[in-house]
Amino acid sequence: MRLFAAVMLVFLLSACGSLPSYKQMPATEALPVSTSTALAKIVTDSTPPGEESGFRLMPLGVYSLDARLELAKRAERTLDVQYYVIANDGAGRLLQRTLKEAAQRGVRVRLLVDDLYTASTDQLLMALAATPNIEVRLFNPFCCARGSLAGRFVASAFDIRRLNHRMHNKLFIADGVMAVAGGRNIADEYFTLNSSQNFIDMDAVVVGKVLGQLSAIFDNYWNSEEVYPIAAIVEPHGGHAAMADAFDDAVGMAGPPPRVILPPTDVLGYGPIGEELDAGRIGFLWGSANAVADPPAKLRFVTADEALAASVTMRFWTRLLAAQKEVVLTSPYLVPGETGMAAFEDLRRRNVDVTLLTNSLAANDEPLVHSGYARYRMRLLYAGVDLYELSPARTTLSKRLGVFGSSRGRLHAKTAVVDKRLMFIGSVNLDPRSATQNTELGIAVDSPQLAREMLRIINISKLESAYRLRLSKPDNELEWLTLDEDGEKVLHAEPESTWTQRFYNDVFGPLIPEELL
Repeated sequence: MRLFAAVMLVFLLSACGSLPSYKQMPATEALPVSTSTALAKIVTDSTPPGEESGFRLMPLGVYSLDARLELAKRAERTLDVQYYVIANDGAGRLLQRTLKEAAQRGVRVRLLVDDLYTASTDQLLMALAATPNIEVRLFNPFCCARGSLAGRFVASAFDIRRLNHRMHNKLFIADGVMAVAGGRNIADEYFTLNSSQNFIDMDAVVVGKVLGQLSAIFDNYWNSEEVYPIAAIVEPHGGHAAMADAFDDAVGMAGPPPRVILPPTDVLGYGPIGEELDAGRIGFLWGSANAVADPPAKLRFVTADEALAASVTMRFWTRLLAAQKEVVLTSPYLVPGETGMAAFEDLRRRNVDVTLLTNSLAANDEPLVHSGYARYRMRLLYAGVDLYELSPARTTLSKRLGVFGSSRGRLHAKTAVVDKRLMFIGSVNLDPRSATQNTELGIAVDSPQLAREMLRIINISKLESAYRLRLSKPDNELEWLTLDEDGEKVLHAEPESTWTQRFYNDVFGPLIPEELL
């Protein structure tokens, strides 16, 4: 009897684990750019003769959220929005409210969300999609049991290979002329609005020639076979009227929007971007830029090795290996693998200075990924890499990259600077998942001025919010160095971590294959 029940359970799970065969999803593309919109005129007036692509770095979370809201409020024709996570929290609801308000003004809104973390938001997204001028699509969706992440995977037990492929891109384009791109998802913790944990991250406001590439990337995803209209996947809990009312109640449409409190300037000395938009001109740093993204069908027709060979990650490594003097890199999840480790060692053999900033065990929100990084920590130091790990406690004390209060600070920025002139920003982690499973988006910019600003921000985290690692003499044991008002302190165990965290990583970390981290 138990065997029969087990067989029936497997049958039922496999029966419900399929997607609709017919999507009824018309292809749409970015509208031709109109030079008459307010944002287009600002970009024209802000672009010096002969310049190509302009960037304004956004190291402060609240400034970055405000930039998205300001662009959405001023958009007149289109908003193309693509994210891995849009949470059902203050930031997520505020963005969705702003998108609905834009649609009510007549703006065409296309919203593409990866389906991994939509268990608490799919009803909001469904209601948003019922608004005229808004279309919502899901990337690589789960078929059923959508009330929880665990239930979704159980109900799709025979489709895990497909579902392990996620869209990690982050992109926000207004009127085809101004974008926000970088590492941040849409959730409180990415904008220093969470009471328990917040991320140090990096975005940029982007204008100029590279916008054409970004729009083409969005269109490629929007119309891909991996994408489904939300109405083909999600069952509404009530009728359209009830659904719209529930959305309006959740996002507070009846009252004024929540106010995002902004400091007068950020760490780079820039004020809120809304002030410059009001003035009709924005200060950017300029350079030659190239935006690339993995294909939406990254693993559908190729092996993991073939996916890696054509990936954004591999293009990133190719540019790093061309360094002549210096590589400075931040990655929250740093699992270089043998290939990446060999690349770092090759750089050091050529006397290229390499500086890496990643999360400490205490700062990492993916502790098992830390075990993958820890496997290479000694080799990195033996090779002469200058290695730093973010400290939650020191991040809380430092105010220059945001007010963290009592929350735990974590690194989430994915950035690099090569030879003080080539800058990278995007969604790419240096780990196996970014390389062979997830899709990623990255932008490379040749600009010494922009590289200088990025290095300044990285140095603040490195010097004020991190531990420097070294090998002790003569024992070659790991040591963590930090400075406070009493001078240098040397620690001999994973700093700020608990016994439970260390035990969990020591026991379970070695059991996880590196390609799954």
